[in-house]
Amino acid sequence: MQTQLSRRSLLKLTGLAGLGAAAAGCSSGPPSGSAAWAMWSSSPAERKVWDDFSAYVERELKVESVPTLTPSGGYPTKLDLQLVSGTAGLVTALNGWLIPTYAARGAHRPLDDLIAADPDFDIEDFYQPIRDISSFNDQTYAIGFDVAPTVIYYNKTLLEEKGIAAPSPTVPMAWATFRDLAKELTGPDQYGFTCAPSIDDLVSWIYCAGGNVMNEAWDQSALNAPEAMEAVQYVVDLFVKDKVTPPIANLVTENSLANFMEGNVAFMHNGPWQVVNVRKAKFDWDIMPFPAGAAGSTPRVSGSSFAIPSKVRGDDLDLAWRLLKTLTSKGALDIYAQAGRNNPARLSAGSAFKPPPDNLGIVQQILAGKIAGGHPFDVTTNWNQVKQLLGQDLPRTFLGQVSVQEAIDGLTPRLDVLMEQHQDNVRQATARKG
Repeated sequence: MQTQLSRRSLLKLTGLAGLGAAAAGCSSGPPSGSAAWAMWSSSPAERKVWDDFSAYVERELKVESVPTLTPSGGYPTKLDLQLVSGTAGLVTALNGWLIPTYAARGAHRPLDDLIAADPDFDIEDFYQPIRDISSFNDQTYAIGFDVAPTVIYYNKTLLEEKGIAAPSPTVPMAWATFRDLAKELTGPDQYGFTCAPSIDDLVSWIYCAGGNVMNEAWDQSALNAPEAMEAVQYVVDLFVKDKVTPPIANLVTENSLANFMEGNVAFMHNGPWQVVNVRKAKFDWDIMPFPAGAAGSTPRVSGSSFAIPSKVRGDDLDLAWRLLKTLTSKGALDIYAQAGRNNPARLSAGSAFKPPPDNLGIVQQILAGKIAGGHPFDVTTNWNQVKQLLGQDLPRTFLGQVSVQEAIDGLTPRLDVLMEQHQDNVRQATARKG
């Protein structure tokens, strides 16, 4: 039986102990018998998608749909408060990197029993990367609604002006070739490449080099391994040695999308979820597979899913499962695809990325392993703390203030502590499962 996490324990784990009074003062929750679900939404366009989802839920389930929409920046905090106060919906959306955190806490329930008991639900219709992302400790904790690999955007106009042929849409470019092109396309007020100076972007290069943030046992840092060191050094050199990137004015606010949209950057490392924004560009552009390192083209694959809180039981659990299936059904994900927000998690759903530009179809081919490949985003149960730690010193390498070796040597002992903490979390979760 799933052991329920106490309100005090969850507040302690989330760092929200001081907000206990706020949790106690939350509303009594959605109406009984309604299909209540939570999602982040930070723009009118996103709100329109979730309004359409809500209407679809009501048509399919014949009950009132009650979505709680929260700006993305405040969504995790609000969800924490709803979980500890018992006012969370029957289904809650989770960004992939948060799934292990919530699963290890016991805040959401595993879904394998519900999947096994439902002959109408086909888990095989979901891309394998999102199934990996939605699992923890050999159990499925969520069902995906979107998934996409990191790709490279390129400014076709700049390449054409330089007489450079468009990159192949099917054969990943070698790192050496990519670096040479970035240098060739850099000149006065023009740059060859842009990415965010953060671990979220660095990890794609690390995966392509055959490395990872953690070792195979996930109990120690692997950033000091040769593969990871090579990858980090390669990207930092693009900034510091080769100077093919726009100058960094502020590490906190550095924005690769804004850089690319200026029209004077040749290549941008980003996800296809930015297609909806890049369509506003005043120049011709397209996408290509991520450059191939020693391990090939295996960049980070990210996704988001829907999960069921552990406190949902009885008749509510039956409705929650039907609601979750509806929110991740082909019909709902076709709505998502038509809105062009991101690639749906189902193989049978339509593509959100239809030409123009020409190469958008490669997103689904990469996910299916037909072109290059991808690496599910490996995250620990305390990934937010890992990100915060790596965000302290590692970005300084992009400014040339410290060497890659110095930064990683300083980070490794502290990262090892977080890896051991992650193992403690896994052991506790395994004990509850047993």
